[in-house]
Amino acid sequence: MDYKKTNAPLNTVTRDMIAMAEQTGNVYETVCVIGKRANQISVELKKELEKKLQEFASTDNLEEVSENREQIEISRFYEKLPKPTLIATQEYIEKKLYFSNPLKEKDKLDLD
Repeated sequence: MDYKKTNAPLNTVTRDMIAMAEQTGNVYETVCVIGKRANQISVELKKELEKKLQEFASTDNLEEVSENREQIEISRFYEKLPKPTLIATQEYIEKKLYFSNPLKEKDKLDLD
């Protein structure tokens, strides 16, 4: 997913967790779903940033000053992105997340 084009807010927003828990029926489960997705997003962003910064890692010449500026610009760009938790929450609200609870699915099968 392209996290640069997300419509997640840049600042923390107070949310009604009871209303958000309607999809799962459980506030704790909702928080776990959003938390796990936030961890996935964080790992993806970190890998992407490290990949871009690796391009500048093997320089030992006089151009280091200009390349350091490029590294700084890349780092600043990633710092300005919404935090992974906010992106995951926005995905959850927009119902773009797929999640399942194997225990609930097992219980449904046992009842049938």
